[in-house]
Amino acid sequence: MRDVARSGALYAGLLVALLVLAGCVEEDQPGADQAAQATVDGAPSLAADPEWPQTLPENWVLGAITGLSVDSRGHIWVTHSPSGGTDDALGAAQEPPISRCCVPAPDVIEFDPEGNVVQAWEMADRDDLVWPDIPHGLFVDHEDHVWVGSRPHHQVLKFDREGELVLTIGELDVTGGSNDPDRLGVPADIWVDPETNEAFIADGYGNRRVVVYDGDTGEYLRHWGAYGEEPDDDYEYPERGPDAEPSRQFGTVHGLVGSHDGLIYVADRRNNRVQVFEQDGTFVDERLVAPETLSSGSAHDVALSSDPDQEYLYLMDGVNHKVWVLRRSDLEVVGEFGQGGYQLGQFIRPHVMDTDAEGNVYSGEAETQRVQRFLPPGSGEGR
Repeated sequence: MRDVARSGALYAGLLVALLVLAGCVEEDQPGADQAAQATVDGAPSLAADPEWPQTLPENWVLGAITGLSVDSRGHIWVTHSPSGGTDDALGAAQEPPISRCCVPAPDVIEFDPEGNVVQAWEMADRDDLVWPDIPHGLFVDHEDHVWVGSRPHHQVLKFDREGELVLTIGELDVTGGSNDPDRLGVPADIWVDPETNEAFIADGYGNRRVVVYDGDTGEYLRHWGAYGEEPDDDYEYPERGPDAEPSRQFGTVHGLVGSHDGLIYVADRRNNRVQVFEQDGTFVDERLVAPETLSSGSAHDVALSSDPDQEYLYLMDGVNHKVWVLRRSDLEVVGEFGQGGYQLGQFIRPHVMDTDAEGNVYSGEAETQRVQRFLPPGSGEGR
């Protein structure tokens, strides 16, 4: 499927116009903007939770959020790049301190469903690994192992729940291109199949592929590029735009997730699209979303709704600052939530996301360096 998904603005404009004609919303009311974010075809409409997370302890502040995952207990795990703050923002961390606040939060943090910190890992000074200044991608698997992508060092690191390193995939600071079975190229995300324990890696910023390893041993199993074809590192990308021919190679394989029915959904960020595959790499479908988007593209991360059929696919868009809602059966865009801004429920460079069993959506932002929770209808205002 190569037809282009139309911008959510069309749906928004029609909806607001109907509401205005019906007398339900006045054109100059703030409610008109909120109504513009409503959804069609029964798709979920989510609202930001003002009570999540709780205040971080010990003067911690987060850096750019680069990984987020919900585990089997409904706990939310976050990793970030803590070095992005200014001296004034991290005054208590200077030598000597210039203020009472603040200090970078630990590298990996586990929150409970209420938003309280359960535990946190300080990783930068450990002797058993080289912790990246930009960790990228975090996934908690069915056995409570915590997988983290080491973006600048071409590795994926697997830990137990207490933070002990149990497996490393990739060679430290060495890459070999998109068809190298043993070395990664600036990986971006991880998803582990609970049935087979295969680890799917979005290999991603440097390489142009999805690559699969055995989750216990780290043994290479297979890889593929866009449309299930062999990746080509010498490929010259076509000019971008809504009328351009879709690229035959991945642009930036930035996020991925697997569904209950055995499909892999890949966020190809630079190419403004989602591609769908069977787990052996057979191409199934694709959808371009906001194809006029330039810069780093509209497809940053993907997550699935929590209903038994996983009816909806959420697509995080870090350039248009929103989340698109796609119907999974045909990849039609049926809604959206969020908009650009610094207030509750708004985004600036939303980067990573996940969902929990209650239907909540969790987001992490690179620019505003925060995490938010979005509640489905009927959840109330916070918990």
